[in-house]
Amino acid sequence: MIVDQALKDSSLCRDAGHVCCTLVQVEAKCSSTSVFRRNMLTRLQQEFMRREATRQRSLHEWVCVVSLLCNIFDNLKVNNSPMAALVDPVYDCLFRLAQADALVNEVEVDCLALQLHRLGEQLEKLNTRRMDELFFLLRDGFLLQDDLSSMSRLLLLELLECRAARWNLSKNAQRYYYYSEVVE
Repeated sequence: MIVDQALKDSSLCRDAGHVCCTLVQVEAKCSSTSVFRRNMLTRLQQEFMRREATRQRSLHEWVCVVSLLCNIFDNLKVNNSPMAALVDPVYDCLFRLAQADALVNEVEVDCLALQLHRLGEQLEKLNTRRMDELFFLLRDGFLLQDDLSSMSRLLLLELLECRAARWNLSKNAQRYYYYSEVVE
């Protein structure tokens, strides 16, 4: 039920990620079986496998899938490390958000920016090569796509600068990006 609701309302994804991870931890302490964890991960895998069909049907549902997956990844730790099985699916979703047809959609660019601001540094430590490839796509999209909105361009430029600054924007850069966003 938690996953179902989060997949309908992106504002619930962050809390759903926390709740799911808390339930997994409680289950691990109280039981020798991991029924909730197994069912949750199976459901995430199913949603991941049909991600392109979900995107074609509803961008809102697609953004919810990405948001929930990223929140589970961010919160679910195994021996204080991210769950290795989720690294590639998270990257795959971010790569999909970085494709040319997604970059022209502000909802998808906003989702991409939000997830990279939250998970970028962590993901880069886990697989620098894939992060490099992702940022090559973002750079090329920013430079070569003429049909991007000004907001998408601003978000992409901010991401490029954020990574170049090792995931910490300076105060001046933060003022620039957030002031620019308000002005538009």
